[in-house]
Amino acid sequence: MTGEFLTSLTPEHKKFLVNLFKDGVSFDPKVLRVYASDASLLTGTVLAMVRPESAGQLCEFMRWADAEHVAVHPRGRGTSLSGGCVPTVPGIVVSMLGMDKIIEINKEDFVAVVEPGVNTALLQAECEKLGMFYPPDPASGKATSVGGNVITCAGGLRAVKYGVTRDYVLGLEAVLPGGELVKFGGRSHKDVIGLDLGRLFVGSEGTLGIVTRLILKLLPRPEASASVLVGYPSLDAALASMGKVFAAGILPCAVEFMNETVLEILARTGDVPWPDSVKSLLLFQVDGSKETVPLENARLANQLDDALWRMEGVGKQEEDKLWAYRRRVSAASYVLGPDRIGGDMAVPRGSILKAVRKFEEIAASNGKRLIAFGHAGDGNIHANLHYDASDADDARRTQKTHHELDAAALECGGSLSGEHGGGCLKEVGKQLGQKEHALMLRVRRVFDPSGILNPGKGY
Repeated sequence: MTGEFLTSLTPEHKKFLVNLFKDGVSFDPKVLRVYASDASLLTGTVLAMVRPESAGQLCEFMRWADAEHVAVHPRGRGTSLSGGCVPTVPGIVVSMLGMDKIIEINKEDFVAVVEPGVNTALLQAECEKLGMFYPPDPASGKATSVGGNVITCAGGLRAVKYGVTRDYVLGLEAVLPGGELVKFGGRSHKDVIGLDLGRLFVGSEGTLGIVTRLILKLLPRPEASASVLVGYPSLDAALASMGKVFAAGILPCAVEFMNETVLEILARTGDVPWPDSVKSLLLFQVDGSKETVPLENARLANQLDDALWRMEGVGKQEEDKLWAYRRRVSAASYVLGPDRIGGDMAVPRGSILKAVRKFEEIAASNGKRLIAFGHAGDGNIHANLHYDASDADDARRTQKTHHELDAAALECGGSLSGEHGGGCLKEVGKQLGQKEHALMLRVRRVFDPSGILNPGKGY
């Protein structure tokens, strides 16, 4: 596959890139080393990094790249845990952080118009200042870009009530290989004319084109919210309690779970408020108007009467104290090893317990510990494994465990990824049917006939 693409840049190639991007290009090995990897810690080969500042610049670059048959690897903020930003073949990384403007937040149309490099948390904060709400809430929102969220269809903590990123993309503009600028959708919240080709870009992992502008749907900002952290003697008891909540007709905006191993590592790395009898946690949040939130909170409390321990918070300041324990999990998990493979399988909500217990058995059979937590409301399990990459046997057993966990997720009727995407870590062919996979590849070739965009990624 590598032989099909340009594997080095000539002086003429470099001159073209410098003339086009001026200061927005680098060939410095120290700089390229940064762009060779992402949060997955996989590494590829980067021939150059370019940072366009306009769609016009990107059109000219993509015409050149297609003609020269250079592999192109789009990149946001490099937070992919599935290797989505890692060059699978030598190529040019296109950093979209040079296009990071919030163009408009409109209170009448309930839309935001942004460039892809805009930080997710910044967009949310700017919307909230105007009484608006952009719900997609990936846990790494302070680090991610909106464009990165779109091409992976990021979910996050509030997905159980508000859905995922695809539910908020009304329209987009993108540059295709060959340099053609295309626009799909618009500001209208309803539009059924033609095929929804813009929706294909959401979750496409940078394989169809490079997004240059997004039109996003906004909602009114909820007036109030409340959270409760509840402890149980086991994950079995915790998930049974969660089932009672949904059976009672209560729809929280977020429901997170943490297994026994998570509580162990939290206790090992900092102070925790729950007693030793608590082995598993659920974390709920409800939101709405000032009048309805107390009522919803009371209804929720009635269904959590079997909890061993609880801690409540009303309003951002109090709630942040509760959510800090959930947000500590990823950092705390490194006590089990300096390196990590992060899974984000999704299973039917009723199969979470079965899946987690099966995952734990698989991990134990390979001499590993499973850190399991995630979005219980929509069945999204973060199944993380820590290891020491310098220990060849540990690395081998961890990789083996990871692939066996994927197989177990499919056996539970689930998916290999709920929000991170396939990247270059997931063997998507295990999930996709042969005919269905072939159709996806044919669609990909419609947009990218030469196959220069993110080769070896996604599907």
